[in-house]
Amino acid sequence: MSATAWTLAKGSPQHGRTAVVTGANTGVGLEVARGLARLGATVVLACRNRDAADAAHHDILRTAPDARVDVVHLDVSDLASVRACAEELRAGYSVIDVLVNNAGVMHQTRELTVDGFEGDLGTNFLGPFALTGLLLDRVLASRSGRIVAVNSKTSRGGRIAFDDLQLTKSFTPAVAYTQSKLAQLMATYELQRRLDSLGSEAISLAAHPGGSRTGILREQSRAVRWVFDRRFRYLMGWFTQGPADGALPMLRAATDPAATGGQFYGPGGRFEQIGPPVLVRAPRRSHDAEAQQRLWKIAEELTGVTYPLTREPS
Repeated sequence: MSATAWTLAKGSPQHGRTAVVTGANTGVGLEVARGLARLGATVVLACRNRDAADAAHHDILRTAPDARVDVVHLDVSDLASVRACAEELRAGYSVIDVLVNNAGVMHQTRELTVDGFEGDLGTNFLGPFALTGLLLDRVLASRSGRIVAVNSKTSRGGRIAFDDLQLTKSFTPAVAYTQSKLAQLMATYELQRRLDSLGSEAISLAAHPGGSRTGILREQSRAVRWVFDRRFRYLMGWFTQGPADGALPMLRAATDPAATGGQFYGPGGRFEQIGPPVLVRAPRRSHDAEAQQRLWKIAEELTGVTYPLTREPS
């Protein structure tokens, strides 16, 4: 590893700060929560499965015994659950310094959320959009709030099907997943522009874990499922890394004192799959301001959540 490579030790201390991490019971989300706890943050695990979240809670305390770790229920694919979680967080915390939108899925068949949205779009984009909007005033109350979208390198292949956003005509797992992750990234940049228009010190940025060995990687392609066969791990070590390393781009986005709004972090090694976190290129489509604003309005209409920003972006 390069002597200048970013590690958790270079993150700013998080003592006195509160961080909420969605989908934090396993994989990269768990390691992001663990890293924030090690830096001193009060960490809230926002998870769908309470038993798994409790197990994650104990696991974090095993490695960071002085940490304060709380658990709340959140099914990000269900807007009623998103609202209930936001209410619980608002009741418990007057300030949220870091919000990491990590929870996500990749469905192999077209499924609908309880609200009737295409499953990947509803879980990876609309749910986090709603949660962020409902908690935004708590983030703005922080002296240096951060909202981190856990994205994917595959967003570069995404298209926003404005004429068929729910993919009733053109569903494939890859199309659905890449659309949802591109939408998430576009909303990240639109939010940053709106924060800038207010002169807010809060920032919105994104990161991706590269080839991290998690459930999402298993679902991204049948071709990579053999990564998890022990006979091939020695080879795939060249292209994948464990969740602890995969979490570093998000931890850098959440804690690096030099990070700024609108940045995108990912692994700096082979094919952007492994290695220490660096600034990486976002897909060109994610910077289309007109499309960002069009998508934002659609998201507000679908979720019923309007962000508490008093001035429109210029």
